Amino acid sequence: MSDVRARLGHPPRVSAHRTPRPIWEGESRGSEVVALTAALTLTAAAAEITLSGRLGWFFDLCFVAVCLTAAMTVRPRDFFTVGVLPPLLMLGTMVLVALNGTHVIAARNDSVVQAVITGLAHHAVALFVGYAVCLVTLGLRRSAAR
Repeated sequence: MSDVRARLGHPPRVSAHRTPRPIWEGESRGSEVVALTAALTLTAAAAEITLSGRLGWFFDLCFVAVCLTAAMTVRPRDFFTVGVLPPLLMLGTMVLVALNGTHVIAARNDSVVQAVITGLAHHAVALFVGYAVCLVTLGLRRSAAR
């Protein structure tokens, strides 16, 4: 029983005992996973920009880890949402970083569009690996569920 229900004098809910499920049998809704991955990716980008002034390997490794975590925690009904997430997540991150200052991902005098394209090109390996890890993980989860 939760503390709130106990304080309010409500009777405990009768629930069947559930064994905890492993993380790779995710139960999170797609919208929750999207919000979490966006927050984690932007936090990694902000941390690296604060520490080094540019986006580099730390951001790339965090991006791949976030993609893997998203694929493991989402419920099967929302596989499509997470399946299309990595490219959109990388694009959104590059747009926000470029709007904040193009010098972080491109030359100081580049336009925002040019900085976004440069940022995507510089982090293409992380995008490819993150997307591949995400899709392979979703495929393995789908085949294991059958």
